[in-house]
Amino acid sequence: MFTHAKLNFIISILLILVFVAPSPNASSTELGGVFFEDHVFVGNTLLSKRGAGLFRYLGIIKAYVGALYVEDGKQIQELLNNSAKRLEIEYFHNIKGDDFGPATNKLLARNVDPEILAGLQDRIDKHNALYEDVQPGDRYSLTFIPGKGTELALNGEPKGIIEGDDFASAIYSIWLGKNPISHSFKNQLMGIK
Repeated sequence: MFTHAKLNFIISILLILVFVAPSPNASSTELGGVFFEDHVFVGNTLLSKRGAGLFRYLGIIKAYVGALYVEDGKQIQELLNNSAKRLEIEYFHNIKGDDFGPATNKLLARNVDPEILAGLQDRIDKHNALYEDVQPGDRYSLTFIPGKGTELALNGEPKGIIEGDDFASAIYSIWLGKNPISHSFKNQLMGIK
């Protein structure tokens, strides 16, 4: 049987554990049950999370969550230029790798001049061929590394790099361009309230 003193001691220890114990991921942000780190490195460059958001397909179906990382001090209009950046997207549903290409082509056509798009087509095709099937919880990252190109990785495993600042500007326009996949999602990624 617990004495009053022992019971008070046990309650005190439990309260200390609850309020003092570190959170499991103190340097991250949770969104829709998914955690995104507040900072990532691209080479030796530290990137900070600009914003994070939830994309709903047809406005109702939770499709994925994403976070955009950029160098500190970058203005919104600079996000599509040739500075280091990363977009991470974690999926809530199965998607076939072959389905990414047609969606990419459609969204690029909404944001990139047809003449520029024609000049990029070989690299776009190469990029689209890198996609693999995803399951709930899988995460793609799209990282622009200045001087190298745009790296696509699945769950941290690089799949390939596509060269060119022009390609990077085009591919990021899917989420950050004038006609993005979703204006609401774009604003969330850019940290615009």
